[in-house]
Amino acid sequence: MAVGFAVTSAAEGNYNGNITWFVILSCLMAAMGGVIFGYDIGISGGVIPMDSFLKRFFHEVYIKMNEDTKISNYCKFDSQLLTSFTSSLYIAGLFASFFASFVTRVFGCKPSMLIGGAAFLTGSALGGAASNVFMLILGCALLGVGVGFANQSVPLYLSEMALQGTEELSTMASNFH
Repeated sequence: MAVGFAVTSAAEGNYNGNITWFVILSCLMAAMGGVIFGYDIGISGGVIPMDSFLKRFFHEVYIKMNEDTKISNYCKFDSQLLTSFTSSLYIAGLFASFFASFVTRVFGCKPSMLIGGAAFLTGSALGGAASNVFMLILGCALLGVGVGFANQSVPLYLSEMALQGTEELSTMASNFH
C-alpha cells in the first residue's frame, strides 16, 4: 500500500503546487514501462497451462498431459516448440536491448520508446490474431523487442524527466526568493 506525505517548513508555508502535464506525463511513462515489464508474467505465464490454449497450439503437450496422469509437474510441458514460445520473448528482448542502446544514444529516448511501443503493439495484435504456432512465436518475439526497447529507454527517460523537474523546481525556488 502506497502512502504519501508532504513536508512543509514554517518559513515558506504550505506547498500550493499544481499537478502539471509534466507530472502526468511522468506518471504515465512510469506506469506504461511497468505494464510492459510485467506483461509476460501476467499473460504468457497465465495462458500456458490453459487446456484450450494447449489444445489449439500445442496439441501434443495436451494429449501427453491427459494420457499420463502420473506425470510430474516439472515434466508436464516438455516440448521444444512450447519452450521456444516462452523463450522467444526473452531472447528477442535481450538482443533488442543491445540495439535499443544504440538507437537511444543516436536518436534519443522518445524515438526508442516509440519503436518499442510499436513493436509491442504489433506483437500483441499478432499474438491475439495467431492462427498457428509460428504466428504466436513471431508475436512473442515482437513483444520481446518492445520489452527490450522499453527496458533500455523508459528508466533513462524517467531519470531525465526527474532531472528536468528538479531543475525546474530549483529555478522556481530561486525566483521565489
